[in-house]
Amino acid sequence: MKVTITAHPNSKKPRVEKDLFGGLHVYVSAPPLEGKANMAVIESLAEHFKTSKSRINLIRGAKSKTKVFNVEI
Repeated sequence: MKVTITAHPNSKKPRVEKDLFGGLHVYVSAPPLEGKANMAVIESLAEHFKTSKSRINLIRGAKSKTKVFNVEI
């Protein structure tokens, strides 16, 4: 399934939250440098959806706060 998220790097408290409209917000403590935040978002999504990291692929938004992931459950 395709999941659109809003990434929040450099967060003090890493977490995954839903907003009022059903969108996912992923807060990670990693900085947005050299793909570190993207890897942290993948780890958070894997934990949230209870799947392995290898089953989550970034489709769009590598350098954007709004990202689209393909999650295989």
